Amino acid sequence: MARMNAVVHFELPYDDRSRMAAFYTKAFGWQTTMLGEEMGNYVLAATAPSGEMGPIDPGAINGGFHPKMPNADAPSVVIEVDEVEAAMEAVAAAGGIILGEPMDIPGVGRYVPFTDTEGNRLSMLQPLGGPRECGN
Repeated sequence: MARMNAVVHFELPYDDRSRMAAFYTKAFGWQTTMLGEEMGNYVLAATAPSGEMGPIDPGAINGGFHPKMPNADAPSVVIEVDEVEAAMEAVAAAGGIILGEPMDIPGVGRYVPFTDTEGNRLSMLQPLGGPRECGN
């Protein structure tokens, strides 16, 4: 049986990143790291005890927040893939739509968003160093 591609990260949009970070820290104890303009004002969210390769507990995932923008104004999940270009071909062959070209995220891997056949926006990530046991 082929390896299943796991959900390894979630993404949520925000209007006000300081307000959003304060909410998730206060409500759930998450730790947030605000990145700069060079990373699209992305905010990383640690939701579980983590090491260099992501959460320590099997099945736990971390996430992030991005500014609301057209075609990215709803929650999304990130699916880990072995090879992003091959996964893009598989998504397109199954009826999905790739949204742009893969981008390299320093220290993380290659990333590309897509929509499924129902119009849901998701993303794929080919992590540096190959598949992980736990998601980030």
